[in-house]
Amino acid sequence: MRAERVFAYGAAAGLLGDLLLGDPRRGHPVAVFGRAASAVERVLWRDHRGAGALHTAVCAGGAVALGAVAERAARRSPAASVALTAAATWAVVGGTSLAREARAIGRALAAGDVEGARARLPHLCGRDPQALDADGIARAVVESVAENTSDAVVGALVWGAAAGVPGLLGFRAVNTLDAMVGHRSPRHLRYGWASARLDDLAGWPGARLTAALAALAGDDRRGALRAWRADAHRHPSPNAGPVEASFAGALGVRLGGTLSYAGRVEHRPVLNGTAGRAVRVTDVARAVRLSRRVSLLALGVCAGARLLTARTRGRTS
Repeated sequence: MRAERVFAYGAAAGLLGDLLLGDPRRGHPVAVFGRAASAVERVLWRDHRGAGALHTAVCAGGAVALGAVAERAARRSPAASVALTAAATWAVVGGTSLAREARAIGRALAAGDVEGARARLPHLCGRDPQALDADGIARAVVESVAENTSDAVVGALVWGAAAGVPGLLGFRAVNTLDAMVGHRSPRHLRYGWASARLDDLAGWPGARLTAALAALAGDDRRGALRAWRADAHRHPSPNAGPVEASFAGALGVRLGGTLSYAGRVEHRPVLNGTAGRAVRVTDVARAVRLSRRVSLLALGVCAGARLLTARTRGRTS
C-alpha cells in the first residue's frame, strides 16, 4: 500500500478513535512525553538559550526518531502501517477532550454555576478564572477552542501529511515543549526560547489552514476573512492571531481584550471588534461545532493533498 493511502486511512481511523474514545484517563502518551521532558530539563537546565536549544533538540528529536523507527519497522505490512498511523494520530490529536471540556464549562455557565465553570477552566486554558465573570469565561473558552483546534488537531494532521508518523509525533512534541517551557516565566525566559520559536515555525502552516477552514465552515465567510485580514497581525502570537480572528469573524463575536494569567494582566487587541458582538454562553457550543467541522475538513484537505502530491510525482517520474 502506498504511503499516501496509509496516511489517509490511518489518520481517518485515528480521528475516529479520538471521537469514540477520547483521551485515556491514565498513561496518555503525551503525558509520558511530558514527564520525560521534565526529567531532561532537570538535567540540562541552565539560564541560557543554548541549554534550552539542547533540551528542545533532545526531546523533539527523540520523538521524531521514535516515529521514524516505528514507521520503518511497520513498513513491510500495510495493515501494521495503517494501525501505527492510526495509533499515532489518536495519541497526538485532542479534539474530543477539547470539545468535552468546553461543553462542560458551557453547561455550567448555562445553569448559572459560575463557580463550577471557574473550577473547570484551568483544564482548558491558563487564564486566571477568579478574574472572570460568566461572559469572560465564555470568551476564554471560545478563544481556547479556536487556538487548540489548530494546535491539537489541524497542525498535527498537516505534519502527518508532510512527514508521516515522525511528523505527527514531532509536532506534538514541539507543541508540548512550548506549553511546558515556552512561556515567559523567569525560569524559562531564556531556556524556553528555542521551544517557543520552533513551535511558532511548526504551527505556522496549520494555523493558516485552520483559519481558512474556519472561514469556509463558519456562519459568516466574509466576516471571517475580513477579521483575519484586518486583525490577525495585531495579536502577539503569529499563529493564534489568524485562528482566533477567523473564528471571531466566522462566529460574529469579539475576541481578545484584557486577559489575566496568574496575576499578570495582558491587554490584547480586540479581534473583529467593529463587526462582532460580545461573546455569549451559547457561543461556546457554536465554537465547538465549528471546531469539529474544521477538523473534519482538515482531514480531507491533508489526505487529499498527500494523494495529489503522490500522483503528481508519479506522472513526472
